[in-house]
Amino acid sequence: MDSTAPHLTSQASSSSSGQVLGLVSGIVHTVGWVITYWWVAALTAVAVWATGEALVRHLARKASAERMALELEPSRHFDPGLEEIVRRGVQLARASTSMPWWAPRRSKAVQIRLRADGSSPLRYRIEGPAGGERLLSITPFGPDVTVKRARTIADEPRTHTVRAEFILRGKLTSPLREVPLTPDPLQPLIDAVADLRAELGDLAELRLDLQRAPKWALRARRLQLMGAARRSERREAQRAARWLRQDASGIEDSLTWQLQQLLTDRPSATSGRRLVMPPVPRRVEPAEALGKLAEDDHLVRVQLLVMCASNTEGRAQARLAQLQAALDVFGGRSRWAMRGWRLGPWRVGADHWPTKRGFERRWNLGHCQPPRANWVRLEELTGLLKPPTVNCRLPVLAGDLPTFEFGDPQLLLQGIYRGPDGRERLVATYAEETLFEVGVGKAGGGKTERALAQAIGWAHAGGGLVFVDPHRDSWPRALPFLAHDHLMPRIALIDLGGLGPNPQVSSWNPLGMHQGQAGHEVVEAIADAYASALAWDDASAPRALTILTAALTVLVAVNEAACRAGRPEDQATIFHVRALLTDAGLRTAALAAVADALDEETRAWWQSVFPTLTPDAFAVVLNPIARLAAHPVTRAFLGQPVGVYNIRAAMDSKMIVWVCPGGNGPTDRLLTALLARDLLRAARSRRDTPENQRVPFRPYFDELITLTGAAPETIAAMFEDLRKYRCHVHGMTQLLSRLPTPVRLSLVQNASTLATTAGSTSAIAPITAEWGDDPSPHRVATMERFEHYVSVNVRGQRVGPVQLRGPHLDAVFAAQARPQQTRALQRAAEANAQALPLGQLTHRAAQQLGRVTAFLAAHAPAGAVRLSKEDNEWT
Repeated sequence: MDSTAPHLTSQASSSSSGQVLGLVSGIVHTVGWVITYWWVAALTAVAVWATGEALVRHLARKASAERMALELEPSRHFDPGLEEIVRRGVQLARASTSMPWWAPRRSKAVQIRLRADGSSPLRYRIEGPAGGERLLSITPFGPDVTVKRARTIADEPRTHTVRAEFILRGKLTSPLREVPLTPDPLQPLIDAVADLRAELGDLAELRLDLQRAPKWALRARRLQLMGAARRSERREAQRAARWLRQDASGIEDSLTWQLQQLLTDRPSATSGRRLVMPPVPRRVEPAEALGKLAEDDHLVRVQLLVMCASNTEGRAQARLAQLQAALDVFGGRSRWAMRGWRLGPWRVGADHWPTKRGFERRWNLGHCQPPRANWVRLEELTGLLKPPTVNCRLPVLAGDLPTFEFGDPQLLLQGIYRGPDGRERLVATYAEETLFEVGVGKAGGGKTERALAQAIGWAHAGGGLVFVDPHRDSWPRALPFLAHDHLMPRIALIDLGGLGPNPQVSSWNPLGMHQGQAGHEVVEAIADAYASALAWDDASAPRALTILTAALTVLVAVNEAACRAGRPEDQATIFHVRALLTDAGLRTAALAAVADALDEETRAWWQSVFPTLTPDAFAVVLNPIARLAAHPVTRAFLGQPVGVYNIRAAMDSKMIVWVCPGGNGPTDRLLTALLARDLLRAARSRRDTPENQRVPFRPYFDELITLTGAAPETIAAMFEDLRKYRCHVHGMTQLLSRLPTPVRLSLVQNASTLATTAGSTSAIAPITAEWGDDPSPHRVATMERFEHYVSVNVRGQRVGPVQLRGPHLDAVFAAQARPQQTRALQRAAEANAQALPLGQLTHRAAQQLGRVTAFLAAHAPAGAVRLSKEDNEWT
């Protein structure tokens, strides 16, 4: 045993040492092989990485093919709270994980797309996994935001394109600046694209990808930050200790300290070297060191990509600079900065190799591979997690408010819009959508000038209109711009102002039946006009209404008989109501001549009721007619048997009719009421024409206060009914409050376009109240002259109120001015209205009663019997 033990021990020792030597030798040989054949190991690592990356890209591409897109459209009153926005952010973060288990992390993201291409100020889209569609379709914003499936956007290639990726710079743990919700945080971005021009191919798009933070990445980041904070504290403690030692050494080596030691008799307690206690490193608090990364809640990783394009060189680069400046609004101790390197005047970034290809892949497929620094909390992104709100000022683009083109019958001029870039353009609304229009403002503010510009543009585009102006100022103003040869055959002037020693006057017989009107409609129109102008109703003047209606019924029947007999020049006029009521012979002949045309009830009234009436019962009916007859112009205009004025024919033939009633006295109000009621009757008579064959016609009423004083119910009915017959009314007034209540309510309720110039705050307040006092009455009241605030309807959506400058005829239609042809147009307009000298028409009107009497005598049956024995007792 003793002899063998050493042998076994030495054998074991040699075996162990051999193993160790073999292991070391193998390691040395392996290291040598790797050093010699390093390229094999490198190629293997590259191959493994490339294979893994190819597989990940394939799976990510497959997952991205199943993405969905939603478009969010906010209402005009969208005003979310902070809690609603944070809830929406939580939804987005949750939806980012709605992917199959095999989907790579880069495809697990939700993308917010803010896009401006000229179709709208800023389109807000959400793209993400198809599995998250149901989660994202119902938003915390409620009915104030409409969510709908969005179509795929196919962009045409632009000549110049720039790209940029943004990374968070500054202190990693510091949040972005807390931007308030008022004004809207999106306002800088919208302002950056406000001057975008679609005709130049301008395009700007910002994409924000949200991805839930991976737990392992967050832990690693926290460990790194805590380690960095502790190292920083140790360095600070070491630096402080070093400064303390230097200070102590400096004191001991100073001359003052040495002299003190020599002069002191006994040794000082501090005569030795000073004992310096090094400072202890401060304890690192996790909340302070980690900042916004301390908590897991609402923490996401983000990727911010921007692309701008244009067909004009330099515009894309300028747009990117504007967007970069807009993102600076969110900057504080942490800020958004463009990723890349700057070498003098050159920048190497997403537009250059080697990052350009990766940018394009992420842009096209929606992959999210954010930089390591892009950690944010949802509270930092509240400005980007919602569409534009009510606190956002949106520009008016050509897609929102079309540009006016002279001669286009589909457009109606509204004014001059000044864009954010200072460019001005004439804007318009679509004629078929502009059903009713109301313009309010103080005298001289430009509302009539704006209406004239609109009417002139409509006339040149081939449209028909009637412009009713009691003051006649609009006619000489519009004359030079309508004096074109192709317009002259369509223009007619009905001027009742009686200007000059022997004025030219047209003619109109409200009772005339030669134009094919329905008899009962004519009677109803005249009776209603009387009732409106004189404030009659069934309670205050029932007998007067009955007498007038019965008289009109007989005269209309007489005129029908005259037209059937081929003698329209023998028709009665409104002035013959007096003769019918007071002349027994004429009345007897008229009733006998039209007995077969009257219904039984009317004949019974004349036989049984009329004889019982006393003479004073007719005064209330005859006095207004006597006032009309006393005015020479009115008598000439209404006293002709065959009137030329026919507003129904003007509607159907696209005529341009200028009507100037002449004043606002009692007589003029009655005449205005007759004209207004006839317009309403004529429009309603278009029921006999299929809707698609009704020619659009636009009545313009200047000075609504004057016109509605004569016919309030008639004007109100126009704003309620005429759109059905393709008659679109435009009204101008200085004060809404002075209009009768029915007219005011109908105007505001049905107005497609609502406009106001400057004025007193009390006068403007009813209009701004319709806009929710945005703008406020005080702001509107301080506008410059000819400035307007206008709200319009375009493609079923309300646009505005937007500030426009009223179009001035001399500037907007300078090319159409023909001042040298104004006299020719004046003559043509009077000729089209068949205006004749006043004296000639007055003489004809005076003889008309004799012609009517002769016609009745010739057509009355022989042996006609009087209605009652009392007929001659008072006639």
